[in-house]
Amino acid sequence: MTRHNEFGQPIGENVTGWAPRPRPPETPMLGRTCRLEKLDPDRHARALYAAYREAPDWRDWTYLPRGPFDTEAAYIAWARENAALDDPWHFAVLVGNEPVGSLAHMRIDPANGVIEVGAIMYAPRLQRTPAATEAVYLMMRRAFDELGYRRHEWKCDALHAGSRRAAERYGFRFEGFFAQAVIYKGRSRDTAWYAVTDKEWPVLRAAFEAWLAPENFDGQGRQKQSLASLRAAPGKRG
Repeated sequence: MTRHNEFGQPIGENVTGWAPRPRPPETPMLGRTCRLEKLDPDRHARALYAAYREAPDWRDWTYLPRGPFDTEAAYIAWARENAALDDPWHFAVLVGNEPVGSLAHMRIDPANGVIEVGAIMYAPRLQRTPAATEAVYLMMRRAFDELGYRRHEWKCDALHAGSRRAAERYGFRFEGFFAQAVIYKGRSRDTAWYAVTDKEWPVLRAAFEAWLAPENFDGQGRQKQSLASLRAAPGKRG
């Protein structure tokens, strides 16, 4: 039911006992299929660059603000520059101790409990694997369960169909477009906004955990139930 103040104006619900949330720590995030470690240029950058170069072309960099990088040295320089920042807060994705991707906490707003996952770059061998999904789940779990954030965001170029499909698969809800929000690589970008709130997270967490469970995959590693079907189960968020 909508609340009203003494002037008859509709107002939002009270937030009681709120305090600014902690910033994300450097500590690793451990999953069943992958491990996230704070990006360390000396330990991760060369292996990451080699993994990214396994792609047949540069198309995975089209919608990222930086890259592609023609040389290993250029990528390492970027990694050093970004590892020194406190926002974005980049993590390397390791599978079997091998760095095969990275992603970041970004637009970190402790006062309001809002955080974004972004700057996602996966090498071909990480794409469309359980580890690719688990990496995003681990970032969400840290934001909501460990740090107590209220809102987790996903933003992308409105023309980036792959990123938009991924956001929807992970359970982020589409909220609209910001027209001409960004200029990058000499291009104008309309930004598509997606988000999950802490009220929605428990259902999504259960779906992620059911999907990631070993028993959800057959002997060839094929899923038995999709993440979308697990979210849409009776009593769950559609």
